[in-house]
Amino acid sequence: MAAEETSAPTEPGGRTAAVIPAAGRGIRLGPGAPKALRTLNGTPMLVHAVRAMAASRAVSLVVVVAPADGAGEVKALLDEYEHALPERTAFLVVPGGDTRQESVKLGLDALPDDITAVLVHDAARPLVPVDTVDAVVEAVRGGAPAVVPALPLADTVKQVEPRSDGSPEPVVATPERALLRAVQTPQGFDRATLVRAHGSVAATGEGATDCAGMVERMGEPVVVVPGHEEAFKVTRPLDLVLAEAVLARRRANDGF
Repeated sequence: MAAEETSAPTEPGGRTAAVIPAAGRGIRLGPGAPKALRTLNGTPMLVHAVRAMAASRAVSLVVVVAPADGAGEVKALLDEYEHALPERTAFLVVPGGDTRQESVKLGLDALPDDITAVLVHDAARPLVPVDTVDAVVEAVRGGAPAVVPALPLADTVKQVEPRSDGSPEPVVATPERALLRAVQTPQGFDRATLVRAHGSVAATGEGATDCAGMVERMGEPVVVVPGHEEAFKVTRPLDLVLAEAVLARRRANDGF
């Protein structure tokens, strides 16, 4: 594993880094190991996610934000899978905070000065294809302050008046599906824009769990590039089954 971030190649105008917040527990997947450490095909999801970011030649540094009491364990995990990660990419593990926003901020704080573009990627999206990563980086390098990969919705969406007692919820509106997108990660940012967002947007409220939403709240433009169906988020046991199927198909097709 590349131990020093200065060993990675330098890009004109600065380098690109990926920050992976992986400090959550993953309650929806049930008890046991944190979600990022659950295995797919025998390999922890986090390792798959790190490898997905490092697969892009544009990404020269990956920062994993680990649980505050588990940074050593995560560092040991990445060392164990060093053989499966590109030598050209440097890796860094830092302890995270109590919320996703705090963890991303801690990851940003750990970046060297020559990083000018930042990807923020969910550890729970372990199978995002490299073409999607590259498309996000290209859009940021092309001048967009914030970029998100996204897919058109397959289902009609209803806006409802929520009910906490389990009773039927009245429909308020039916948004036009053609105008909606389901957002994925990695989200990409001009570093200065993302740092400003984390310094000025409240840690609670709409958009606080989504870095692009924070940039929107500052009034900065956010653009969308095509996402990919394999960049889905693994949050439920059924998602693990789907992810295993995707990996099996990849092994059969190209030996991934």
